[in-house]
Amino acid sequence: MTSSLFLLPSITMPITIADFDYIRKLVYDRTGVFLSEDKMYLVESRLGILAKQAGTNSVSRLVAELKKIKQQRFNPLCESIVEAMMTNETFFFRDINPFEILKISVFPELLKQLPGEDTLNIWCAACSSGQEPYSIAMLLREYFPQLARNRVQIIGSDISTAMLKRASSGCYVQHEVVRGLPTALLQKYFRDCGKEWQIKEEIRSAIEFRQINLTEPFGSMPQMDIIFMRNVLIYFDVQTKKSILARVRRVLRPDGYLFLGGGETTVNLDPAFKPVQFEKGVCYKLI
Repeated sequence: MTSSLFLLPSITMPITIADFDYIRKLVYDRTGVFLSEDKMYLVESRLGILAKQAGTNSVSRLVAELKKIKQQRFNPLCESIVEAMMTNETFFFRDINPFEILKISVFPELLKQLPGEDTLNIWCAACSSGQEPYSIAMLLREYFPQLARNRVQIIGSDISTAMLKRASSGCYVQHEVVRGLPTALLQKYFRDCGKEWQIKEEIRSAIEFRQINLTEPFGSMPQMDIIFMRNVLIYFDVQTKKSILARVRRVLRPDGYLFLGGGETTVNLDPAFKPVQFEKGVCYKLI
């Protein structure tokens, strides 16, 4: 996604089919993410890590403990297991073309249409550790300072509280800041904190981070001019994709833009959207 998967070292502990089915139903019920049968190895590996952290060498014991406490609405073990099953692959200016479309076409167009003191609303859904909304904020600072100063609201959301905490801190290790981030922007918008780089307050303060589960109502959201929902629909089944896009329709302005991942589309899912072709790629608008 741009959403949440911990890239942890592999620890293999055998998992039974019954335990696998129990975990994938739990994950589906909580997040809408569908774990197909070929993901059994993934569940086995990640639960092995959690089992070791919990001081047991058995995934079955971990699942048995989960079953005892599952009925509690919020419990740390359940949340840890669900978060460990999520995907968290993101980096600054990932798949550069959407950002080029913003810079060359979308922002200039919306700037012309934006009346008076109106605010431009941007939502990065499933933003994981925050590189995507921060990339947009830096792009605005560099090329559209007239928008960046108090005329833009950027919301970054994710289902994972751990990822939102990381995103809010704006702290990234060396290998994260060299993935996709130009050196000039690193020097301009980050401060060296020793083992980490922290994005400066002027950029951090431009982003509001919220916990949002895309399979549930989005809560109180302004009408959005731009929605980035990239590399997340691929993790849902068809019906869940349709219900998410239906909710997206309700928060996207009539002339707004929806950006999906390169392997994602609204075609055959929601006829209310039409693809819009740009030189650098495709995004979607309401018909």
